[in-house]
Parts: sequence; C-alpha cells; structure tokens
Amino acid sequence: MTATRLLRGTGLSRGAGLRPKTGPGRLRATASVAATALLAAFAVTVPAAAPAQAAGSVVKVTGSQGAWQLTVDGAPYQVKGLTWGPSVADAGRYMPDVASMGVNTIRTWGTDGTTKPLLDSAAANGVKVIAGFWLQPGGGPGSGGCVNYLTDTQYKNDMLAEFPKWVETYKDHAGVLMWNVGNESVLGLQNCYSGDALEQQRNAYTTFVNDIAKKIHSVDPNHPVTSTDAWTGAWPYYKRNAPDLDLYAVNSYADVCNIDDAWNAGGYTKPYIVTEGGPAGEWEVDDDVNGVATEPTDVAKAQGYKDAWNCVTGHRGVALGATLFHYGTEYDFGGVWFNLLPAGQKRLSYYAVKEAYGRSTAGDNKPPVISDMAVDGATAVAAGRPFKVTSDVTDPNGDALSYEVLVNSKYIDNGGQLTPAQFTAEGNGDFTVTAPDRLGVWKVYIKASDGKGNVGIETKSFKVVPPPVGGTNVAKGKPATASSFQPGSVGCPCPASAAVDGDFGSRWASDWSDPQWIQVDLGTRTAFRHVQLAWEAAYGKSYTIQTSDNGQDWNTVKTVTGGNGGIDDIEVNGEGRYVRMHATERGTGYGYSLYEFGVYS
Repeated sequence: MTATRLLRGTGLSRGAGLRPKTGPGRLRATASVAATALLAAFAVTVPAAAPAQAAGSVVKVTGSQGAWQLTVDGAPYQVKGLTWGPSVADAGRYMPDVASMGVNTIRTWGTDGTTKPLLDSAAANGVKVIAGFWLQPGGGPGSGGCVNYLTDTQYKNDMLAEFPKWVETYKDHAGVLMWNVGNESVLGLQNCYSGDALEQQRNAYTTFVNDIAKKIHSVDPNHPVTSTDAWTGAWPYYKRNAPDLDLYAVNSYADVCNIDDAWNAGGYTKPYIVTEGGPAGEWEVDDDVNGVATEPTDVAKAQGYKDAWNCVTGHRGVALGATLFHYGTEYDFGGVWFNLLPAGQKRLSYYAVKEAYGRSTAGDNKPPVISDMAVDGATAVAAGRPFKVTSDVTDPNGDALSYEVLVNSKYIDNGGQLTPAQFTAEGNGDFTVTAPDRLGVWKVYIKASDGKGNVGIETKSFKVVPPPVGGTNVAKGKPATASSFQPGSVGCPCPASAAVDGDFGSRWASDWSDPQWIQVDLGTRTAFRHVQLAWEAAYGKSYTIQTSDNGQDWNTVKTVTGGNGGIDDIEVNGEGRYVRMHATERGTGYGYSLYEFGVYS
C-alpha cells in the first residue's frame, strides 16, 4: 500500500491482507501521497555530470529450497525495514531516526530522477532501499488506470524503456538493495476486468513483470528483482509466468501469520519478503455498532507490529524479512491508523518496531496510553449538541499531558482530514464535545501529547442524527414536488417525496443550477412554527421559506443567507397549504440535496 490505504474501498488507505475484506483500496491514503511524490517526475533528466558516489553493493539471493538467505557483499542480510513516507526533501531529517530504530531497509513505490537524495541519505545512515516502480493499476489497487496488458504495446514498451533507465542510473549506488516492480496490480486488476478477461490480464501482467525483470537483470546483475502484490493469491501467477523474479513479495496485515501456510500449500520454490505489514487494516476488521470498521487501539496496533515480525522471522529460510508499514508523518484518517509518527510524534507502535528490530527502549520516554474510550449514546448524537466522550489516560513517565479532540468525516464524504472539535476537558480523560451538524457516521479522536515528542491517539465512531423538534411534522408523508430531481446519479433516483418520507437515509437532489425549489402540500391551510432542513453535502447557502394557499402565489416568511449546510433549524411563524424552500445560491458546485424537509406545528 502506499501509506494511505487505510480505508475501506478507498485506498492508507493501505495494506493488503491475504484475503482483503472489501477489495483493494484501503488506508493508504496517506502513504499514497508520499509515494506518489516519489513517482511524480518520470520525465526528469539526471544531470549529465553527477557527483561520484560509492560503488554499489552486490546483493544476492542464495541458498536452496527452504534454506535461502539474502546476502550483501557476501554477508547475510535480514531485511529489517519500514515503508518510507516523508518527502525526499526530508530524508536528511528523518533517516537518522530510522537508523536509530534498528531499521536497515526502507521501501519506496516509485523511482525516478528525484530519488537520488533519498538514496544518498539512506546510504549515509547505513540504510538500504527497496526501490519500487509503479505499474497500472498501481498506487492502490484499481487506481492509476486500467491498462490492457494483452494489447497495449505502447504502454509496455514505455515501461520497458523507463524502468531500466533508472536502474542504469542508480545500480551502482550504495543505497540500493533491490528493485521492486509493481504494487498490488494482480489483485487490483479485478477493478478493471472480470471473468475470463481478468484471468487473461493477470497472466499477461505477470508475464510483463517477467519481461521487466529480465531487462533489469541485463542492466544490473548485482541486485535482485521482486514484485509486490496484495495477497498470496497473486503468487500462482508469478510462479507460472515470472520465473526471472529472484524472490516474491507480498503486502499482508492481519493475515501475515498465514503466509507460511500459503507458501507451503502453493509448492513455491522462491523465498519472499513482506513489503507491507502491521496491525489489521480497515478492510479486515469487524464493524462497530455504527457499521464502520473498528479501529484497533494503540496497544493493539503496537502488538500487531510485534506479531507480524515474529511470524516473518518464524518462517526460517524462506521469509527474508519485512518492511513494515509505515514510517509516515501524515496526520489524517489513514495516518492515525498506520503511521508510526503522525504529525511527527512517536506512538506506541514506533517503540514496538524498535524493540522488534533489536534496539533497547529502556531509556526512552514512552507515549501516553488511552484506554476504555467510549462515546455516550454513540448511535444517536444530536447534531450541534454536546455529547460525552470518556476514557482513561495514563503516562508511563508521569509527564504532564495536553489534549486535543478531533473529528473526521471519512464515512460521510471519504474525507481524510482531522478537524479540531469544540470541547471541554472534564479531567481524567473525559470530555464534553460539540457534535458536528452534518448527519452521518463520524469518528472522534482523543489525542494526548506528553510534550516529549510522544502521543497517544484513540478513536471511536458516533452517528450524528437530527436534534429532536417538539410538535408534529405536518409535512411527513404529504405530496411533494420540486423544480427538478436527479433520476440516476449516485444513490438516486432522488425525488422530492424522499425529503418528506421521515427517512434520513433517503434524499431529494436537484439539478446543478440556480434557482431550485421543493414544496410540500399539507392538504389544508396549516399553521406551523418550525422548519428543519437536513442537508446532505450539497446544501443551500441562500434560500427562503415561503407559504402559499394555491401553490402559485407565494409569501416569504423567512430569508436565510450564509448557510453552511448540516442541520438548519428555523423558528418561523407561518401558515398556508403549501410550504416551499426556494433556493437561490448553492453552497457547493453540485445542486441542492435534502434528507428531510420537516415542517412542525
């Protein structure tokens, strides 16, 4: 994964298990940003007079069936690695820390003309690089385009020319450990093809990987070539079609301890490395009470890294090491799930990896630990109203702690950003938090910092529902019409009637233009005192509430400007048979969309 595949169906989203729960996309959202940055400049030209550098190492896969090892200049080498997230420009800042953890290897996803400073910094700190090359669909299964590996000769010729160019450029660099062609494309092709066509593409893709491996070997006989995929189900294709790979590679999280069984059952005759691993990802955990992935605790994540490393080292003579996921600093949904240093602060997982790789943490200041986190009334938190978040917080060093409370809308709009919430700390890890006013399932995060560069982060989901309104919703179930509606976009048809059915899971959606309106026929002239508009993401910034006795002549009873979506609770005295919301300014580039148009007597 690139660091971001953490998300179900999205991509940190990152990590791929042996049998992904919902397909490839996950949390790698964060790492993908960093990895893409490494990839961004295929067209960059290497300076003609590059400064002299140390001669590269000779790296070999040696041994025999079940007794393989990796050697560097003849000495045994076990990959104790991390996937790399920071920008190339920050390599000098972070690489010494990576080395201090006992890490001897980092993995990247893209190699091009921008890569040299990263290799330089790695070599200067005694770290080697598994240098990657993207192939479609790469960057996260299903993304990066759906090339046809049977017919697209131009694409294949371009890659056969592109990759060896960078191999030639960096093959003598002391920072290079091996070359890694592609990332999760065998699995990802399922998002492009199905049935027999999928099988044909998977065979064609792995055959093409073998063509690249042969070409790389002809340019650089001194470094192995591998190819990463998301699950061991890809290995039969490599076994059949890619004999020139020196070893296999797999990204695996919760299923990492089952790789040895899959290897034995498949009758493979090549060793492997784990190129991503760690705690269970979003796509392979159980859902919580709100139907979204239950994110492991900091304690469980730390244990996940230890377990992964123990299972890799337990497959002696076959598993040659791992680059665990992820040495990243992104501070978003995916970054909190997987990064060892979100926002540059070290968490329990950082120290777990350091211990796994044989370095002592006895003298280190350790992160705060948050436990027993809970949200009161997690399935029904009223929009814009206060709710309670409780937890227990301890710090092993007795450090004074500072707190932040943040929310995330990933399960509403696929957004990764963490947004500061309004909150009051009640002491002992308890908080009163003001809920967002946008309906749907959110995540709330407690962040405890010790002032010594460490952090504890825990998260739970909560479902925002409309605040209760006294009285009777006289619009519920009544006939409704609108200026327009969307018959076939995502989640539609979205007719006007969906906004008065009492179901906050259905909605009315208009065309993408101004003005638009929706009206309800109350049947008889009716007095009302309150209107509640429950907006979906496409909201009205400026609109009026109007009444009519004949559905043609309208009287404005309320004017709203500067609306920001979510829930609009409007106190208004009105009377009429028809009530209309007439919108003149959209809050987004889309149309207008209402879950419910409530009129209360």
